[in-house]
Amino acid sequence: MKMDFVSIIADAAASAGQSRGGMTVLLIYVLLFAGMWFLLIAPQRKRQKNHQKMINTLEVGDKVVTTSGVIGTIANVKKNRFVVKISDNTKIEMFRSYIQAKLDESDKEEVKAQ
Repeated sequence: MKMDFVSIIADAAASAGQSRGGMTVLLIYVLLFAGMWFLLIAPQRKRQKNHQKMINTLEVGDKVVTTSGVIGTIANVKKNRFVVKISDNTKIEMFRSYIQAKLDESDKEEVKAQ
């Protein structure tokens, strides 16, 4: 017989007290949702806010990495796009959301060494 976690807890709550069984199951669902919120949703929202803040502070001359792994320097900032210079004669235009990270000074030196 296959039983999932929630039904096992619900059965245990029902056998503990028939008069409060419905309230106990509701409490279990609320606690499960709260746990999911603090373990999954809240950290993701924090990462998303930090990424958006980083995107908004980028300016011409910053060295960046795109989501596809291309490393380049921002040559021009437009309303919703960046022009990224990836070599002497090559520039690509991409949406702001495709910038993954800004490289700091230590990362820039490591890229030059390669």
